[in-house]
Amino acid sequence: MDYKNAGVDIEAGYKSVELMKKYVKETMRPEVLGGIGGFSGAFSLEKIKNMEKPTLVSGTDGVGTKIKLAFLMDKHDTVGIDCVAMCVNDIACAGGEPLFFLDYIACGKNEPEKIATIVKGVAEGCKQCGAALIGGETAEHPGLMPEDEYDLAGFAVGVVDEKDLITGNDLKAGDVLIGIASSGVHSNGFSLVRKVFEMTKESLDTYYDELGKTLGEALLEPTRIYVRALKEIRDAGVQVKGCSHITGGGFYENIPRMLPDGVKAVVKKDSYEVPAIFKLLQEKGGIEAQMMYNTYNMGLGMIVAVDAADVDKTMKAIVAAGENCYVVGDIQDGEKGVTLC
Repeated sequence: MDYKNAGVDIEAGYKSVELMKKYVKETMRPEVLGGIGGFSGAFSLEKIKNMEKPTLVSGTDGVGTKIKLAFLMDKHDTVGIDCVAMCVNDIACAGGEPLFFLDYIACGKNEPEKIATIVKGVAEGCKQCGAALIGGETAEHPGLMPEDEYDLAGFAVGVVDEKDLITGNDLKAGDVLIGIASSGVHSNGFSLVRKVFEMTKESLDTYYDELGKTLGEALLEPTRIYVRALKEIRDAGVQVKGCSHITGGGFYENIPRMLPDGVKAVVKKDSYEVPAIFKLLQEKGGIEAQMMYNTYNMGLGMIVAVDAADVDKTMKAIVAAGENCYVVGDIQDGEKGVTLC
């Protein structure tokens, strides 16, 4: 009897590390000390010592049950982007710059090529946000997970000068809300998605004219990463007064998180075109509009609040970062919360 007979293939683990090294290398930053394979990742803080009050910001998250679609479609090169996005978008919401990222993959059986493909997506997400992939763990769990399944989660650390933290404390009536377009469902609400649509290869391979692609392609579209957009806004000299990453809980849960007491956010639903995937989901599932906005991003992955005088400058910066955006509402006096009209 040995470890391999018990279900854990150490040699497969070694092979996974070798296969993923080329992807990890592409994410390196000058601050990274050492290489992959150590017991910990080392990252120099030399470059941030000139900040007045350097403040660490962190985020951790997973991809959720969206992973199930990757299994069904046997497509594993994009869920890593989702994992990074869910973590670093939260950091960007606070005004932070992501510095480094670590991933955790739990699997029933270590298939080196599949693991390397997952990490390829993680590395792509890190490249999009400028974070270094400085470590991770692949854990084989025979008997706990089916051999052909895995779960993916991650952890990111960023930095911001305390004076540049986005807190929402300075929000006032008259400030304008700008929504940055999402790429689709992102990584939230897939438990409901999987109830609405039949989760079979045939169903996911069905082409929809309104989507311009198959259902599976639309649903597996990776989460947008908004780090560059927030940086472009900051570099344009604009103060982002409030910021909401629209994830699980949709508009109703996430927008109030950026508000101080005494003001409310008013969002106009007709200020932009809701993407076809949400219309299809609502129609097929018979889902009430309020539940849609309480579950999904409805086409807006990030909402920023800026002074009315900074709207044009902000939108130009967002477009310069390669994103689409819309003026979607404003801040008004009232009880803390969000009104959709």
